Formats: sequence, structure tokens, C-alpha cells
Amino acid sequence: MSFWVYILRCADNSYYTGHTDNLEERIAKHQLGEIEGYTSTRLPVKLLFSEEFPTRDEALACEQQIKGWSRRKKEAMMQGDWVEVSQLARRYHPSRASG
Repeated sequence: MSFWVYILRCADNSYYTGHTDNLEERIAKHQLGEIEGYTSTRLPVKLLFSEEFPTRDEALACEQQIKGWSRRKKEAMMQGDWVEVSQLARRYHPSRASG
């Protein structure tokens, strides 16, 4: 069984990141507003990115990591610009931000 991490662009141009074991069904449910919450009030949505994982734990870990990223870093990843993703990662230092 495969699991997926996905990123949707909502009608208000915001991004939503989630994970599922049935990508097509989940996207359809988002599009129909059947999933209560963030996307149901920002329709329509468009799938921009998905990545397959062998386990739910790996997909969930990736989802949580991406949710912590800036918009710019998410966009770089979706474009496959790993140099930019790496540079943006080096610019953020949580220990410096708190002091």
C-alpha cells in the first residue's frame, strides 16, 4: 500500500498540505467540500504536488515537515529547486529567532 503527501492551492492562493492512502479520492473529496475545515471554505482547490511513500509514518513525517516551511520554500520544492530549498533552510535558525 502506498501513502501520499500532497499540496493543494486553494482559491485564495493559500496552500494546504495533507497526507492520504488514496490520493484521487482525497482530492475529489477536498474539491467537493466534503472534508470539513480549511479547504472547504477555500474552493476550488488544485493539486500542485504529490509524493509517494511506502508507509503512513513516512508520509505523515513529511507532511509535518512541509507544514513548517515557508511559502517560498514550499514553492522551491514543488519546482524541484533543491538548491533554493537548501539555501532557505540555512537562512532559518530557530535558536537565533528566539533570542
